[in-house]
Amino acid sequence: MPSRITLGAIEADVVFKDIRNVHLTVLPPKGRVRISAPRHMALDTVRVFALSKLGWIKAQRENMAAQEREAPREYLERESHYVWGRRYLLKLVEVDAAPSVELRHRALVLATRSSADAAARDTVLARWYREQVRLRAATLVAEWSRTLGLDTPRIHVQHMKTKWGSCSPARRSIRLNTELAKKPPGCLEYIVVHELVHLLEPTHNERFRALMRTFLPEWEERRRELNQLPVRHEEWDY
Repeated sequence: MPSRITLGAIEADVVFKDIRNVHLTVLPPKGRVRISAPRHMALDTVRVFALSKLGWIKAQRENMAAQEREAPREYLERESHYVWGRRYLLKLVEVDAAPSVELRHRALVLATRSSADAAARDTVLARWYREQVRLRAATLVAEWSRTLGLDTPRIHVQHMKTKWGSCSPARRSIRLNTELAKKPPGCLEYIVVHELVHLLEPTHNERFRALMRTFLPEWEERRRELNQLPVRHEEWDY
């Protein structure tokens, strides 16, 4: 059961885990604050740490409130969809075969059986987006791992509501959000480099920022671009 602390007008949930460092997260869509802390850390110590980050927390909540969100997708003819930052119009095709997705000029052609409803079309397209990220990320991770002097980690691609990516230094693996297939290619590269650098430095300290500046000097511009783009409409369960 999470503990709860008060940071002025903001409440934060604290979860104690078998970890070495404190992890502070501001969750969409309303900016709920969650803190993961080592089991040995006192709750008062966690609160002091969180108070030192209060300016950052408020900035994240303000950015989240202002960020544009995509309209819910209905999977109708000529509906707008994005692939690697470019807008495509959905073209629906009925087939008596396995479903498929194809980019054709400025159209995103979604072929499904006549019985497919919006949920089934969403499943097909989500699988296709996941494969686009997996294929492009495999090349990027291999190239950047060599540049950073790392053994190539395992890659997992999945839909993530609260993060663009994450990494597990202990498992030597990184996770990437399927939604990155909708954003400009430079955004995926930024997230790949970000997560790989975390295998060298787990926290967002000055060493982490120095490594990012060394290997990807424009990383802050790419982060701003990614954070300014519309994010997927979600049905949140909290």
